Amino acid sequence: MSPEDPGTGGRRTGDPRTARTKGRLRESLLAECATTPLAEVSVSAVVRRAGVGRATFYLHYEDLTALAVDACADVVHAAVDALHAWQTGPAALPPARPPAALAAFLAGAADRAPLYRTLLLPGGGGPLGDRLHRELRERARAERAAAGAPHPELVASAVAAAFTGVLADWLHGAVPADPPALADHLWRLLLALHRAG
Repeated sequence: MSPEDPGTGGRRTGDPRTARTKGRLRESLLAECATTPLAEVSVSAVVRRAGVGRATFYLHYEDLTALAVDACADVVHAAVDALHAWQTGPAALPPARPPAALAAFLAGAADRAPLYRTLLLPGGGGPLGDRLHRELRERARAERAAAGAPHPELVASAVAAAFTGVLADWLHGAVPADPPALADHLWRLLLALHRAG
């Protein structure tokens, strides 16, 4: 495994000090964004809260947006895991109802909606949307291929685009639904895409 593993949101895995420092910076940014929009958060406030210097910040991150994407990488993994929480093996059939983890994920995303809206633009664009689409597409493609289902690339792309776009539009207020209702609607949509392929 390389020192910087894409599976960890670009976080260095070889140096515990680096991991601790970046962890403090991520926690500090999320704490700042709990009360202040990202556009109004300063590097000074983040490093002060994290207890590190500005030089240390810039050693690890180009700017606050890069830190924010890294801090939000867990939401990408949580989303992918929530959509696949029902799976017990490559040949398992999806249930008619969404896994409870999906509604729980959406409720958590709603709690941090102001920050996520900065990074996940309407329609699913933006740095967080790009990462979510990429990771969800790869997971769906690999699992569909492992199950021997047809058109793994096509269906995986459609599933990733639909989920990322709907999630983004919901966070921006264009899709009115509470988390359990959205989980139901999304699940039916994603099942239809799988069946269509």
